Amino acid sequence: MAAARKAVLGPLVGAVDQGTSSTRFLVFNSKTAELLSHHQVEIKQEFPKEGWVEQDPKEILQSVYECIEKTCEKLRELNIDISNIKAIGISNQRETTVIWDKLTGEPLYNAVVWLDLRTQSTVENLSKRIPGNNNFLKSKTGLPLSTYFSAVKLRWILDNVRKVQKAVEEDRALFGTIDSWLIWSLTGGAKGGVHCTDVTNASRTMLFNIHSLEWDKELCDFFEIPMAILPNVRSSSEIYGIMKAGALEGVPISGCLGDQSAALVGQMCFKDGQAKNTYGTGCFLLCNTGRQCVFSDHGLLTTVAYKLGRDKPVYYALEGSVAIAGAAVRWLRDNLGIISKSEEIEKLAKVVGTSYDCYFVPAFSGLYAPYWKPSARGIICGLTQFTNKCHIAFAALEAVCFQTREILDAMNRDCGIPLSHLQVDGGMTSNKILMQLQADILNIPVVKPSMPETTALGAAMAAGAAEGVCVWSLEPEDLSAVTMERFEPQIKAEESEIRYSTWKKAVMKSMDWVTTQSSESGDLNIFGSLPLGFFIVSSMVMLIGARYISGIP
Repeated sequence: MAAARKAVLGPLVGAVDQGTSSTRFLVFNSKTAELLSHHQVEIKQEFPKEGWVEQDPKEILQSVYECIEKTCEKLRELNIDISNIKAIGISNQRETTVIWDKLTGEPLYNAVVWLDLRTQSTVENLSKRIPGNNNFLKSKTGLPLSTYFSAVKLRWILDNVRKVQKAVEEDRALFGTIDSWLIWSLTGGAKGGVHCTDVTNASRTMLFNIHSLEWDKELCDFFEIPMAILPNVRSSSEIYGIMKAGALEGVPISGCLGDQSAALVGQMCFKDGQAKNTYGTGCFLLCNTGRQCVFSDHGLLTTVAYKLGRDKPVYYALEGSVAIAGAAVRWLRDNLGIISKSEEIEKLAKVVGTSYDCYFVPAFSGLYAPYWKPSARGIICGLTQFTNKCHIAFAALEAVCFQTREILDAMNRDCGIPLSHLQVDGGMTSNKILMQLQADILNIPVVKPSMPETTALGAAMAAGAAEGVCVWSLEPEDLSAVTMERFEPQIKAEESEIRYSTWKKAVMKSMDWVTTQSSESGDLNIFGSLPLGFFIVSSMVMLIGARYISGIP
């Protein structure tokens, strides 16, 4: 019997979506933006000391290969010819810092993850050296001096890891964020791998001038970073190199965007004032400000949104960054054990439909926008003997929404024109209670695309539109109509304001919990390997008794 004829489709584009919690590979039809298949692998996080968060770069790389292979197997089962995949894009967790040996291809240290806090004293020491005021850094980078960004992580590694110091001295070391590590490895590694990054990822290092779009010697001198270890900076849409192994060997890698910029592109926020919010490990609200750098007076970041081609203009964004969103749900699962799967939080929250005046501030890695307070820590307020795990689950979801409200308020003040609705994406948007809560707390509609994989879609769009590939148009009207799910506010604005003001009181109580010594060294805490915030929150949990925590009314 003749073999079944393979399905005929338009050109396909793949996207690696490498996030903090997982790696995925997704394949889209470039003519319709339809998601055809994907595979996902969860990534381990290591917590060697309190406040430290690390990942294994080799595990991350292996997860990419695994996801590509498994997705290709699924496509074959659907009778789809994988030779139709014409390009690959990459989106990645930003700021996470990797240093590796260019001769052996081996990482010289674990990846230091973006929400790692070990560099608090590094930041304090650097702040004493700033000439004049903080504007020296912000005017060039759009960023505050913070533990969040790559330069201070790299500075800490260079100060503390002899293996890295030796490799730098011997001209063997290469630095990159996750995109650089993946592109270098996938295009040949030690045998000719391409060492590059794109403008969106470079703009999160604090070493990159967002006006000149180049590494800045004055910034590198300030952080004492040798420029020889930095990757070449390219646009977000061009051919960087060719896959050298695996099922897609020979396919060009031609798109690269930090995950939040990728989501902005995937949501087609190409006009000034268009904004999106992504709910993942953290929570990130970006507003396109066009070709103009807008600097915030209310704790937001100025960042590069995208540059979709070597000869295309650069676009900028205002960004509000929340460190802990989905990570709070993972913490409830892995540390407190009140759920066994992340998806169960919606069922728990639905049982009670309220936090019963319980408020959760998940400041496990300090507070990011609009506060930038690394000394804050996670707390749960308002506990009574009536409080149970359902109320805490609901409070965790509310916390994500309150944090979003804070950064949206700041963005409205900076831009001067309040958003009429909020476009959303990311894994947490499948939680309908969360989406309804968000609409209620913002008091504006929340709009979610029926296909929420906008981060991967943005990377695929950039890859498919690259010169030399040209299988994808970036004009929204050239895509099939995108259906949207809309959540309208269902409570009065007065009630929303009362809940929000109480949340703000809880935030104030979370401030200044730790000193530099206790947050950085971890040596005084014999339980320092446990994740940040565990003891503050779990001690309160124990006070109300396991009998109450595990009960459902």
